[in-house]
Amino acid sequence: MRLVLVGAPGSGKGTQAERLVARQGLVCVGTGDILRDAIKRQTDVGKLAKPLIDEGRLVPDEVVNDLVAELFRTNRPERFVMDGYPRTYSQAIAFDALLKQQYLSLDAVVNLTISDDEVVRRIGSRRCCDNKACLTCFNLAFRPPKTDGVCDKCGGKLVLRDDDKPETIRRRLVEFHANTEGLLAHYRRAGLLRDVPATDGMEAIYDNILRQLPPA
Repeated sequence: MRLVLVGAPGSGKGTQAERLVARQGLVCVGTGDILRDAIKRQTDVGKLAKPLIDEGRLVPDEVVNDLVAELFRTNRPERFVMDGYPRTYSQAIAFDALLKQQYLSLDAVVNLTISDDEVVRRIGSRRCCDNKACLTCFNLAFRPPKTDGVCDKCGGKLVLRDDDKPETIRRRLVEFHANTEGLLAHYRRAGLLRDVPATDGMEAIYDNILRQLPPA
């Protein structure tokens, strides 16, 4: 099984990736983890990416493509779920070429569909501990703290981060839609795209993902 997960922030990609890893034995390939590992190992690509991340800038497609290619060429996963890559049309084209070089092919690209308003509600319900040694996050809608406004773990104050404010989330969504429009069209033309609603419970979403996949 070789999958790509696509979805807006708050759609539950990470949660579903964890389930697929635990229950299907897949390797999760997340660009965030790859970036952190490359920086830690001080690879050439990691050295290039570090100042960009430190400055809060987006890492260019070419750099992310190189990171993923480096992983597949040095530690080729046979069965995997991609979480966070590819996220643009140009990344999808580069990933197609990489998979061809590695004699691999995708089984499906799962698009977790969710409305912008629901994303704003979900992420806007997040509250995180302001204790820098803790930073535990809760969700008022799905996993509220035992005491309103107080961190269960350390007793710190729970706050709404700037990144989780509605106006910030909507700006991120505009960028997400602009980046993924071409990517989704590309995979739809290839017959790989599977739309799965991300508004049900997490177990129901997982079951729906499996139903959309071709027989093993």
